[in-house]
Amino acid sequence: MIRTYKFLLRPTTGQQGLLRAMLADHCSLYNGALQERRDAWLHTSRTSIRYGDQSAQLKEVRAFDPERQGRWSFSSQQATLRRLDTAFRAFFKRVESGRTPGFPRFKGIGHFDTVVFPRDGDGCRWDSTPYDGRTRVRLQGIGHVRVHRHRSVRGRVKTIGVKREGRRWYVVLTCDQVPVEPLPATGSAVGIDMGVVHFLTTSDGGHVTNPRPFRAAAEELAAAQRQLATFPRRSRRRTKRHRAAARKVAKIHARIRRQRLDLHHKTARTLIRDHDAVAHERLDTAGMTRAPRPRPDPERAGAFLPNGAAAKAGLNRSILDAGWGQFLSILAQKAESAARRVIAVDARNTSRTCPPSAGGCGHAAKENRVTQARFMCTACGFTANADRVGALNVLDRAGPALCAAA
Repeated sequence: MIRTYKFLLRPTTGQQGLLRAMLADHCSLYNGALQERRDAWLHTSRTSIRYGDQSAQLKEVRAFDPERQGRWSFSSQQATLRRLDTAFRAFFKRVESGRTPGFPRFKGIGHFDTVVFPRDGDGCRWDSTPYDGRTRVRLQGIGHVRVHRHRSVRGRVKTIGVKREGRRWYVVLTCDQVPVEPLPATGSAVGIDMGVVHFLTTSDGGHVTNPRPFRAAAEELAAAQRQLATFPRRSRRRTKRHRAAARKVAKIHARIRRQRLDLHHKTARTLIRDHDAVAHERLDTAGMTRAPRPRPDPERAGAFLPNGAAAKAGLNRSILDAGWGQFLSILAQKAESAARRVIAVDARNTSRTCPPSAGGCGHAAKENRVTQARFMCTACGFTANADRVGALNVLDRAGPALCAAA
């Protein structure tokens, strides 16, 4: 298996300055390579420059600017050029498919937060056996940086990334050959129904509370954003007060993200620990949160009919606040590590079908869902919590896959 580990770095004040300089110089390399590609296309008869051409120029770039480019790892600079090449490949793919292209943009220093070292031992070294009990990572041009390693690292370290989040620094390890650690069999399978009132409901009738971290911090975040917006555009050039206001907004967003991630990890761990198989709906969150299309008024030129965009916007915020996609990804990763099964089933009419496994008749109709929380079958009169009905139907639909595995 391939696994990623993320640990907090504890750099000294001097090392923090060097880390910031490393990001700035890699950002400059990225923007310079992007400018070269633009100029070659516009001014030299539509000539395309690719990764191989720019990688071959790295020696000259490092020799020309040894103070900024020559002191960093050669392989990490190649990784930055590959990052630009990936952006261009995605751009051309969108052009060919007829989607909105979105040409690769120049990166501001505040938006370039990661440097990747493609191989352990080449410009970086993960210290897996610390001599004094303190784990460190050695980075070329920076030195040995302390790592807060809160869990053991398994497998072989392949790539190492250094990431900045606000004022915090992290090291991200990608490892392969990670062994599976199977959990004892429980003989239990469960279906889950994702929601916004409850984060999820299980087929056993249990509910997981939705803390709504974004909604809880909405007033504080709005106040911080209003404070940030008070600065005139001409004074947003790295003034001390503007930086402090921007850091406050970023800090609130980071706290919301950590709260959501904490809920996802804890909920997924509980489900994987207590059940051999977990069934869930196959959800297209991107499509579910897409804004409704405008409805032109046929009787008035340039006018539009109501399309429910305001109500849909509130639902979209609730779905994105719950973070279903991230949770299902974490659930699948934990299941793979524990040799458990996660089964995705068709989500259509799961909350409108009378569940046969609970004594229902299997009748499916829109009218069965009386309210958000109440289900009552119009054919047989079966009554239950609507979210639990959805979870029961999800488990029923996963039945053939469970039988095939058995």
